[in-house]
Amino acid sequence: MHLRHLELLNFRSYPSASVALRPGVTVLLGRNGQGKTNLVEAAGYAATLGSHRVAQDAPLVRAGAETAIVRAAIVRDGHESLVELEIVPGRANKARLNRSPVSRQREILGTVRTVLFAPEDLALVKGDPSERRRLLDDLLVARQPRWAGVRADYDKVVKQRNALLRSGQHLWRSGRGRKAGGRGGRAAVPRLAPGETLEEARESALATLAVFDEQLAQVGGALLYARLRLLRDLRPYLRAAYRTISDSDTVADAAYKASVSGPMADRLAAGEVATGEGGEDQVPAQEELVGALRDSIEAVRGQEQERGVSLVGPHRDELLLTLGELPAKGYASHGESWSLALALRLAGFQLLRHDLGTDPVLVLDDVFAELDTGRRERLAELVADCEQVLVTAAVAQDVPESLLGRAGGTVLHVSLGSVVPDSDDGDDDDGDNSVDAGGSS
Repeated sequence: MHLRHLELLNFRSYPSASVALRPGVTVLLGRNGQGKTNLVEAAGYAATLGSHRVAQDAPLVRAGAETAIVRAAIVRDGHESLVELEIVPGRANKARLNRSPVSRQREILGTVRTVLFAPEDLALVKGDPSERRRLLDDLLVARQPRWAGVRADYDKVVKQRNALLRSGQHLWRSGRGRKAGGRGGRAAVPRLAPGETLEEARESALATLAVFDEQLAQVGGALLYARLRLLRDLRPYLRAAYRTISDSDTVADAAYKASVSGPMADRLAAGEVATGEGGEDQVPAQEELVGALRDSIEAVRGQEQERGVSLVGPHRDELLLTLGELPAKGYASHGESWSLALALRLAGFQLLRHDLGTDPVLVLDDVFAELDTGRRERLAELVADCEQVLVTAAVAQDVPESLLGRAGGTVLHVSLGSVVPDSDDGDDDDGDNSVDAGGSS
């Protein structure tokens, strides 16, 4: 799989851009603030419907414009597909596949697949658990796009359930014979429908909560099952990638810490799951996980009603990363953290390559500047056989010569207003690489 063409309109700093690409290594070379990362961010957006830099779409639209357009032509097994996305902050974005509108954006997922590593990925090791949960879920969707719908359904259930828990706090408290109200203030009176008694309101809220409980258990159990299967398959690639990048015998590993309680929590702790006859790790059945979520929700019901928030489910889980016997967060050095974050991304790449039978597009955004010479060379060796690698760098010296010299490689010089092929590359058969641009990023 490789990107053949990338076109932007009012995306970030570019009023318009049309960049031809080809298989092999493409280095986007230019000083900081010239728009290199904007180009690879657009490629990643076409693959994931999200940015690796910001959580909201508004910053992606150039100042003064109302919408932004991203078009990506992707070639897989000799067949070309075109993804078109219109980004409209504050409203529903629009998507087209092969020039035909799709009813939901996520229908285009899987057409373009990328694995992107950027400086922000250091948060995979040092940041909050949400960063590591997002890593798993994004890889799930890249592996099987249908999980985008499951994840969206789960997020919706949690949001609705939390809203009910918050709005019903006075009902829960009055149901336990406690005075409702703020500290030292007047008692808050629950809002009741005309003719409705407090007991009726409480019973109605509890019935609705029971529905959300079951939905959370069912959808959350499916998502938990998928994450555990993914982690089981990812761990061997993680160990191998870290060993190669770090040139160390230290074992990198990952374990899933679920928010469930009881026997299932013990089974999942530190990656301890049942082992099959062949010695491979066996993930608990989805039905078992659904049951464990039900029991765990029931166990913390009082706490949830008191705090007004859902305390059990995949949205509260953690991916524990270790180097040797120690947790990576708080113990790994800066260099070890970089190696581990990079190993996580490369492990995802290898897993997708194995599953899909084709390479996703590998994007290395300003990575080599953060690595020492040894790690640079080892990374270059690891990606040498990838179908397409997009690299951004401020100076050519940051990119290993072995990668720059690879057959079929391309250097594109990026500066405000243009993306120009290196003179040694000659003219590109796909057309002009020139770009009209304004601003920077």
